[in-house]
Amino acid sequence: MNIVLFEPEIPANTGNIGRTCVATGTRLHLIEPLGFHLTEKNIRRAGMDYWEQLDVTRYINYQDFLEKNPGAKIYMATTKAHQTYTEVSYEEDCYIMFGKESAGIPEEILIDQEEQCIRIPMLKDTRSLNLSNSVAIVLYEALRQNQFRGLNCEGKLHRLEWKSPTQ
Repeated sequence: MNIVLFEPEIPANTGNIGRTCVATGTRLHLIEPLGFHLTEKNIRRAGMDYWEQLDVTRYINYQDFLEKNPGAKIYMATTKAHQTYTEVSYEEDCYIMFGKESAGIPEEILIDQEEQCIRIPMLKDTRSLNLSNSVAIVLYEALRQNQFRGLNCEGKLHRLEWKSPTQ
């Protein structure tokens, strides 16, 4: 799987998304300009010590991304989409793109991609969800559709022993 962030603006969101990508074996693609420097303390704090393990690629702009990923199947998350994120079938090697926090993916990119546009249902008066939450919601649906291939799905219960604070 591949997550694409178009001009992300908030370092904590990108850090959280990076951590989710590491935990799921997902590649992260960042389309510039970024609203922060990747060396900022906030992005490393949000991504914690996972940031060094992240498979991340940066692109100068959207055209650079397209040129370096020819033929990529790209789903674009937008509040303007007709279909929800659960109504499409995600390929294992697909790209799921999310726009910048303040404006989303530009209309000129979305206009020719209507069939690949997806949305997360929410109340009409809600502008949008937090970017890192949106990525997690859609990414885990895509992973579920692909049987969580490569992920540890084996749950183990451990007996918890509770001790009172006075012990």
